[in-house]
Amino acid sequence: MAKSILICDDAAFMRMMIKDILTKAGYIVAGEAENGAKAVEKYNELKPDLVLMDITMPEMDGIEALKAIRSGDGNASVIMCSAMGQQAMVIDAIQSGAKDFIVKPFQADRVLEAVKKVVG
Repeated sequence: MAKSILICDDAAFMRMMIKDILTKAGYIVAGEAENGAKAVEKYNELKPDLVLMDITMPEMDGIEALKAIRSGDGNASVIMCSAMGQQAMVIDAIQSGAKDFIVKPFQADRVLEAVKKVVG
């Protein structure tokens, strides 16, 4: 069965790009969220196999959202995405439970490699 993925990014074009990469590879995009607070809400509602989460977003950033999702579901799989390849953010994300980290601009093969590694 195809894996369902929740895409969370405040930029609509980024969500569209990721959605395109994932659907072409046979994944199901369960939903989209434009900020961390919506991501947590959608995660609880949709229970996707994976979340692709941007770090820098309004209302609630990706790391806060990651922590909130993982506190409600310790088995949640989240891959963080960010344009800022800042070492501290990557470490914070991984320590908070992220399974992987993708740097923008996205390379389709890197996105798919990370997704395959986490959900198969």
